[in-house]
Amino acid sequence: MNEKEIAEIRRRFRPDKNNITHVRGCYVNEKREIVSEFDLSLALMSQEESEKFLAILKRTLSGTPGKHLIDLSFTTQQVVDSDEHRLLMALRGSALKDEAAVGEFFRRVIQGLALEGNYLILLAHDAYDVPYRSRDGETQADASSEVYSYILCSICPVKLTKPALSYHVHENQFHALGTDWVVSAPELGFLFPAFDDRSTNLYNSLYYTRDIAENHAEFVDAVFRSPVPMPAAAQKETFQSILGDTLAEDSRYEVVQAVHEQLCGMIEEHKAGRETEPLVISKGTVKCMLKSCGVADSHVATFDQQYDAAFGADTDLSPRNLVDTKQLELRTPDVTIHVNPEHSDLVETRVIDGKRYILIRADDGVEVNGVNVHIS
Repeated sequence: MNEKEIAEIRRRFRPDKNNITHVRGCYVNEKREIVSEFDLSLALMSQEESEKFLAILKRTLSGTPGKHLIDLSFTTQQVVDSDEHRLLMALRGSALKDEAAVGEFFRRVIQGLALEGNYLILLAHDAYDVPYRSRDGETQADASSEVYSYILCSICPVKLTKPALSYHVHENQFHALGTDWVVSAPELGFLFPAFDDRSTNLYNSLYYTRDIAENHAEFVDAVFRSPVPMPAAAQKETFQSILGDTLAEDSRYEVVQAVHEQLCGMIEEHKAGRETEPLVISKGTVKCMLKSCGVADSHVATFDQQYDAAFGADTDLSPRNLVDTKQLELRTPDVTIHVNPEHSDLVETRVIDGKRYILIRADDGVEVNGVNVHIS
């Protein structure tokens, strides 16, 4: 799913926009025991409560595609005949009214998810009458192309608040506020089926993880029985490690800076062009970058081999997962320097009297601990 499709579904989670009639839930304690299950009607809730539930569900569709929101695919065999796909279809087809299917889903999640502490599993079903969109991008609300029926799952930690002082307005006094259990933002979740090309795709699901360093592979295996990409944070660390290990003497500041600059440039160009499809690059693209920076063929060949071992030969990566577009970081054992990538040319490396230095061109506006200093 691309950003526009995700945003279109996100807009559903408002009281006046969705067809969600009820929310199924399962509260699980730290021992993986079910504390309670519930089936709540949004119509019977107060407006404030229903908006809270919808806000939590909506958060499961937040973040950056490819980083927090990941496309998961089923094989043809899974769609034709597999327990995992059949269960998701039963949840969707019954609009969460199939008690056996809901119970089995909760059981699979609890057995497969290694989440510390208490947590809440939320399930919602919605049927979206998709407005027809003409070639010029205009939508016609009274002309529907199809009804997109989907389920959304959110898994939220439930944490104990700290005692505090609370101000009571009517008494104009402060009183002690005790601890209480509060539902936090979703840690993970998913949308099924995917809304690809503004249409139902039973072969795909959109998976959400809040922490880019954790993909909860055990949960994905329990629910989808499909591989999950390496976490975004791990992709960045692995990519950087491969560059450092394979470039050898070619691992100069100018080379790493140029790779960072080209990746950031691709991201900015993609953003400026308002492209709908997610930006990805292949191993071949990175190899071309390295060759253009003067990296030796032998080192490029080594990069090729290590890339295959770490990611897979045919795996494309999102540049957003590989670089920080807001800063370029230079680190020594004792000093860390953060540089605006747009001004990375202010930094250079040099050997003076046999000692290696990082030089930063400093004009006006130099401060040390907030104090303006002069360099003479």
